[in-house]
Amino acid sequence: MNRLNYHHLYYFWRVAKQGNLTATAEKLAISQSALSAQINQLEHNIGQPLFAREGRTLVLTELGHTVLNYAEDIFQRGEELQQLLKRGVITLPSLRIGMLSSMSRNFIESFMEPLLKGKTDASFRLLARPQPELLDLLAQHQIDVVLTNREVSLSDDIAWQSQLLSRQAVSVIAPAARCDLPEYIDPAYKHQRWVVPGSASPLRAAFESFCTQHQLEPEIVAEVDDMAMLRLLARDSGALAAMPAVVVRDELQSGVLSKRFDVPNAFENFYAVTLKRKFQHPLLSELLQSPMIDAIQQATAEQQSDAH
Repeated sequence: MNRLNYHHLYYFWRVAKQGNLTATAEKLAISQSALSAQINQLEHNIGQPLFAREGRTLVLTELGHTVLNYAEDIFQRGEELQQLLKRGVITLPSLRIGMLSSMSRNFIESFMEPLLKGKTDASFRLLARPQPELLDLLAQHQIDVVLTNREVSLSDDIAWQSQLLSRQAVSVIAPAARCDLPEYIDPAYKHQRWVVPGSASPLRAAFESFCTQHQLEPEIVAEVDDMAMLRLLARDSGALAAMPAVVVRDELQSGVLSKRFDVPNAFENFYAVTLKRKFQHPLLSELLQSPMIDAIQQATAEQQSDAH
């Protein structure tokens, strides 16, 4: 491949963002044929098409999406450089955070506390998706970090970097009206109604192992993958629930729900997944080394000590 021509790349970037060759040519004050020729030259140098035609519409190919992501980074950096040279200050780009759609919103909010309280100058974008889609977006440089409660499988092609942020005990949560239930495992728990995580969750396996060990015969009234929905059911169904206490933090503080006890040796792990890059978002490093992470890790160590 010939040396990349950034002039051609700039025209591709403008067309890809606009989605229309004619409209882009008008904005750039050049002819449509000249603009098309610039993009054709870029495709020729790359050796693969970046656009496919669907009727009168230009649609990015898979490679086109990848090139667009890199072009976004390149020209965003260029704009930052212009600001730095002009005013001596630099504006950080938005931090792009992907989160597993089933994760606890309370945990996400705690992680993003420095952003929410305005302790930094940068904005952020939050995207909730299934894990495979989030990892694809991370690999394509469309997001900066993935927050997940599921381990990331090793890959021969991609070197994921996974940092454990928190390890939270799974607790037995009860409505305030069930304060008669003891704060330890007891025969009173043998026949109870429960709302629990779905079968694909590692928390469900821990719950079932706990029930088997103590010969409980739970009546499962609902299985829920989404923690936000599990939180609502724990609050409104009148049933017991098995989940990390952080999920129902506000309800525990207000007295609507109560934590009876922690399930022994049952934890939910929270990870931050990134890719090794030469230029990481500077705000990401601050978040992953924040006092909140230190506090979580200290609490996690105490939980593990108590469990043993």
